[in-house]
Amino acid sequence: MQNQSSGAPLRIFIGYDHRQAVSYNVLQFSILRRCSKPIAVTPIVLPTLPMTRSGLTPFTYSRFLVPWLCNYQGWAMFLDIDYLCLADLAELFALVDDRYGAMVSKNVKRFEWASMIMFNCGHPANRVLTPSYVQDPEQCRNPHAMDWLPDGLVGDLPREWNHLVGYDPPRKDAKLVHYTQGMPIFEETTGSEYRAEWLAEHEASNSTLGWQELMARSVHAANTPDGRKVAKLHPAALSAN
Repeated sequence: MQNQSSGAPLRIFIGYDHRQAVSYNVLQFSILRRCSKPIAVTPIVLPTLPMTRSGLTPFTYSRFLVPWLCNYQGWAMFLDIDYLCLADLAELFALVDDRYGAMVSKNVKRFEWASMIMFNCGHPANRVLTPSYVQDPEQCRNPHAMDWLPDGLVGDLPREWNHLVGYDPPRKDAKLVHYTQGMPIFEETTGSEYRAEWLAEHEASNSTLGWQELMARSVHAANTPDGRKVAKLHPAALSAN
């Protein structure tokens, strides 16, 4: 059980990369429309943090500041930007166990364990994860292998919560889909598993109802001489009112 207030939002951090903002937008949308509990989604933006160390992505190392960002209290989740959420993350938070310092899906590619981490931010072992520690490659050498924690403090989560497209055998019940070799929108990733699902989510995340459905009954609408509803800024509305 997680040791934070039952009414507190579930804290979800996503590594942000300005080069692929569309990935962030689709992921956070896929999370919020499926979660059954209040959530707080926070992008980890490297220029806003007291460290500069980066790798293939700006969040290669900054992900390990989640416990620090949470003031070493409660549970919080980290996700790479190249995911799609197809399930209720409240279900995942319900699986956490206070015995562990962190929980990951221990899939076949160990370097991908850190792509989705459930951090027990209040665990004493995580207090080493300070900006100065994570910044220093001599101290923080291989954090993606969870090397700051003894093996006994790294819990295991079901594989459907970190399905590695292109590495794991195909499955139809993935709850978190990780496009490890690139988002399924590129020519190079044609044929990606869960491509149709990502494209559908992208379309939904960029959709809206029309102005009439959203605004026609609001105080910002006005009638035209011929009885149409338009925004008050419309010339026909200005001449009629």
